[in-house]
Amino acid sequence: QVQLQESGPGLVKPSQTLSLICAVSGGSTTIPYSYWSWIRQPPGKGLEWIGYIDYSGSTYYSPSLKSRTSISRDTSKNQFTLQLNSVTPEDTAVYYCARSPLAGGVGVDYWGQGTQVTVSS
Repeated sequence: QVQLQESGPGLVKPSQTLSLICAVSGGSTTIPYSYWSWIRQPPGKGLEWIGYIDYSGSTYYSPSLKSRTSISRDTSKNQFTLQLNSVTPEDTAVYYCARSPLAGGVGVDYWGQGTQVTVSS
């Protein structure tokens, strides 16, 4: 049973960088054909896929967020991170980390509980 847990600051000021960590247990981020995503849900809106890092360390980002996003991992700690630069209040959302066994990060089978991030001065 894979478990994911997000952590990071709940409040970020505009123009700063949002940084979140997803700690993974019950499965390695290097297992072949595993895809580790960040997904968010702004208030009153649907889920928005941000990007993922796959088992080989390759990354893929949503075109709309690509210029501000970086996803990396620490295999020694079995965790992966999200950095979103130059945030605005429109980046306020519940942020989830998730795992998928399918290319493209689709078909998520494990989710973190989500963490609320508010962008405000």
